[in-house]
Amino acid sequence: MLKYTLENLGKDEHSSMAKTIEQLAVAVGDYLKARNWKLVTAESCTGGGLAYAITAIPGSSNWFERGFITYSNTSKKELLEVSELTLNTMGSVSEETAREMAEGALRHSHAEVSVAITGIAGPDGATLNKPVGTVWIACAAINSPTQAIHQIFVGDRTAIRESSIKAALKLLLKIM
Repeated sequence: MLKYTLENLGKDEHSSMAKTIEQLAVAVGDYLKARNWKLVTAESCTGGGLAYAITAIPGSSNWFERGFITYSNTSKKELLEVSELTLNTMGSVSEETAREMAEGALRHSHAEVSVAITGIAGPDGATLNKPVGTVWIACAAINSPTQAIHQIFVGDRTAIRESSIKAALKLLLKIM
């Protein structure tokens, strides 16, 4: 039986963001173990924070395959095969880039599911169309269409990164 469900995660106003992230990571691990699947992450604005949260869970080596931290556009191209055309036309913070990151991570791993995060955590980097807090998250899974969500989070750099990690874990739970 799974320890957590989407309905009861994050509703306790007295729980800290860290506890919620931990609960979500445990729930993701439970789903992956039940399917005998592995997860790969591709992170930009969270700088490995999602992989850190996942690997803080005892036993995560049974379901976490690897993580890519692709902070620069060069690393997105080299490690995940995000196209230069996508980066030049849509930008590194876009639905298209998030989707290509998730799909590239899946191709370059031995995992069955991936999650990618790209965004603007601030305080710099905003544009007229992409304010600080703009985040795209995408999940790809074998034999399934890639799904992406767009969020605009508020708060400081830390809050935006934590909110991004939480949203990525929730999206994983939704698609599994």
